[in-house]
Amino acid sequence: MKIPMYQIDAFTEKLFGGNPAAICHLPYWLDDSLMQNIAKENNLAETAYFVKNNDLYEIRWFMPHAEIDLCGHATLASAYVIFNYIDTNIDEVIFSSKSGILKATKEHNGAITLDFPSRPPQEVEIPKEIHQAFNAKPIKAFAGRDLMITLSSEEEILIENPNLESLKELPYLCTIITSEGKNSDFVSRVFDANAPTLPEDPVTGSAHTSLVPYWSKRLNKTELKAIQLSARRGELDCRLENDRVFLSGHAVPYLKGEIEI
Repeated sequence: MKIPMYQIDAFTEKLFGGNPAAICHLPYWLDDSLMQNIAKENNLAETAYFVKNNDLYEIRWFMPHAEIDLCGHATLASAYVIFNYIDTNIDEVIFSSKSGILKATKEHNGAITLDFPSRPPQEVEIPKEIHQAFNAKPIKAFAGRDLMITLSSEEEILIENPNLESLKELPYLCTIITSEGKNSDFVSRVFDANAPTLPEDPVTGSAHTSLVPYWSKRLNKTELKAIQLSARRGELDCRLENDRVFLSGHAVPYLKGEIEI
């Protein structure tokens, strides 16, 4: 069986920037174990799979070690593949996923806007593991699927070199550190302590479903510019509308081919 596969850099206008995702266009769903093995072989932050079902595209996302419930950059990359290689006459893709209905819209400037659920985090006590892992002094902690830690400045975000071993037992998928930005409304970095080879995620769209409602309330604005300060760097234009978060960014193709299984 030959499966079309694309590798797309998402949330960037430059090749080798943003977050790379592998995108597999399937005629039907494969066994979960096979999709997990393909993701492990690809060894990227995410491999996304989609299957067309009437007017919807069903989508799933796999890290090299586990399936997750929502991934922003691989959804943006999947939409890019659909717009440019599969359904080239459409301007909107509707995805069916474990996180409900998601939409992706092609913008006139070449960007793609994702329509995702808003996931406002709730304030919690700062876990002791955070003090062990990070050099900077945390201000507050907020929890949802991920744990979000606020720091005092962009400089602290940039220079942080955490001891991720301390975070492995926390009951969260990722740990986010964030602060107000110098040239953006807010900045962030995102770490997955249990990822075998990719402990820092370059650009994390799903994390912004919590970051955006938090910063929108704190800054009292609904449209925000975000920068994820990883080595590859990612830029997102964000908007909060009621219980939805809209994330806009560009994508750049790197690879188009087939895998054979």
